[in-house]
Amino acid sequence: MAQVDTRLTAFVHGHVQGVGFRWWTRSRALEIGVSGSATNLSDGRVCVVAEGSRAQCEELLALLRGGDTPGHVDVVVEQWAQPKGERGFVER
Repeated sequence: MAQVDTRLTAFVHGHVQGVGFRWWTRSRALEIGVSGSATNLSDGRVCVVAEGSRAQCEELLALLRGGDTPGHVDVVVEQWAQPKGERGFVER
């Protein structure tokens, strides 16, 4: 298991609600091995939180930006911080 040394918060802008985006993100996160969540925000964005190694989080970030997601991603705004101890990966 990879070391948990960072927390990525990614705000995903675009047509990302009601299209299976959170489910898709959860599936990719579990494949990569990060913990966290994907949450619909009231303004139409999805907030993705992922904790794991820097490499794992960068991999998920690349997938979010990669153009192969459900719906349509316009831009992903990332923030990095210390991990808080997320467990599992949930859709909210």
